[in-house]
This record gives sequence, structure tokens and C-alpha cells, in this order.
Amino acid sequence: MNIVRICGLAALMVALVVVVCSASVGIFERDADVGDTPKTGAIEFNADTGDYRVRGGGANIWAKVDAFHFAWRQISGDVVVTADVKFVGTGAVDHRKAVLMIRQNLDRDAAYADVALHGDGLTSLQFRPSAGLETLEQRSTLNMPTKIRIARRGNQFTMYAAKEGEELIPTGPATVVLQDPVYVGIGVCSHDGNVLETAIFSNVRIETAGK
Repeated sequence: MNIVRICGLAALMVALVVVVCSASVGIFERDADVGDTPKTGAIEFNADTGDYRVRGGGANIWAKVDAFHFAWRQISGDVVVTADVKFVGTGAVDHRKAVLMIRQNLDRDAAYADVALHGDGLTSLQFRPSAGLETLEQRSTLNMPTKIRIARRGNQFTMYAAKEGEELIPTGPATVVLQDPVYVGIGVCSHDGNVLETAIFSNVRIETAGK
């Protein structure tokens, strides 16, 4: 699928899908809605606390296509993403998702791997091995963690989850072949396209092999 990205400057709208990007926020280069999102998502960065407040819509991050709000930066090579995550409010759907994601591109059917914290506490390593394929998952034994992490080592992706003050528990790895550079970031899906859900990401760290 061809995509035109409009990031501050006008662009020629000749593609089937238009992704409208905001300016950089915190450590992320851009943010935008991915896929079919009737409600427009957004991100707010609190420079005093370092927290990211992400509002997202979309039907799901699952199956063959995704719909969610995503903030990212492009990175090559091995990378580890860690954050403390919590939802705001009770939510309309138990399976709203807050994710740490490593994604090939912004196409709605792109290959990716993520750690998805669901509204009901389910936590899973989700991955789409190639564009357009069904999403697969490996579930964590831990419910309702406060800290989550995803690590890329070559084509291997591992999820980690922990409750406050406890050791991170790994799940995986899963194999997904992605070509550099990849999109690395945080996102929220409401699991109901007619509403927006909010999650707060704190202590967000993106560590590359060179650091």
C-alpha cells in the first residue's frame, strides 16, 4: 500500500492512504494514526515528569490489519524499549491495548512485533511475521504488569513484564524478519473505533546497541 506522509509541509495526495504526522514529541520523531481510525488520536508529553499521555482509537492491533495511534522514531539494528504503563479510566472494552512496538512501516498490514498490555491485564508478545499475515501471540504468565519491555536481537523479539519492584519475566522469543530502519515506539488502540482510550507511558527508554 502506498502512503503519503504529511509532516508539516504540503504533500501531493496521490496515494490510497494519507498518514498525517505531527511534529516531534519527546524522544519520538513523529506520531500519527495508523489504519482505519474514525476517532483521531493524539499524544501529549510532560517535560517535567517525562510522561507520555497517548490517546488512541481503532478496532484492534491484531489479525491482518491494525488501527491505533502510534508515536515512533526510526532506528536500525538491535534495540530495547522499556516503559511503565497504566491505563486511564475503566475503559469501554477490556481488550484496549497499550503497546511498545517495533514495526516495519506505517502500512496497516505491516510486519511487526510488540508487547501489548490489555485493559484486563492480559499481556502478550504479538507479532505479524510478514505483511498481510495473521497476527500471532505468546502470552505472558504475568497479569497486569506495571513495567513492560520489548527487545530486538536480529530477527528475534522477546517480551518482558514485571510488577512494581519485581524482576522482569521474559516471554519468547518470536521470529520476525524486518529490514532496517524500523519504526520503534509506543501506541494505544481502543478496540472500539467509536471511542478513544488513554494510557500513560512513564520512564520510557529506547536503548540501541551503540549505547
